[in-house]
Amino acid sequence: MKPKPFVPEPFDHDERFVRDRSTGTVWHRCRHRTLYADTDRSAVVYHSNYLRYFEFGRASLMRDVAYPYREIEESGYVYPIIELGITFYSPLHYDDPIWIHTRPIELERVKLTFDYLVTHAESGAVVCRGFTRHCALNKAGRPVAVDAKTAKLWNSFPK
Repeated sequence: MKPKPFVPEPFDHDERFVRDRSTGTVWHRCRHRTLYADTDRSAVVYHSNYLRYFEFGRASLMRDVAYPYREIEESGYVYPIIELGITFYSPLHYDDPIWIHTRPIELERVKLTFDYLVTHAESGAVVCRGFTRHCALNKAGRPVAVDAKTAKLWNSFPK
């Protein structure tokens, strides 16, 4: 299976954000490098480690827009993952430099969804695409409406 083209270009003079020329969508991006511990016996990054990359991208996005997870949790909310999906296109190996692209895509009353795209930082090859869907919970573990600050981020993130 061949991925859709991804052609990032700088967005709004901020290296943390790019716009995909092929779709026009804006993404937050952060750089990472695969670790030896991320690989499996076949010398490629083990599939479950991509969820860690998604978390790194998600946490970096929230921190860069001035609403880190620590602050979210201190305000009484948690957002556990309730659904996820990944489509793999090419493998990563030890010490590969990668870009993790993340963007908020869907906001519902008590749920929200992040979209991800991982690319090889040198070749630009699309490695995988994925999503995580989260449910807003209060400290007692009950579903609640998404907090106002998070909702504002979803509604103001460039399309």
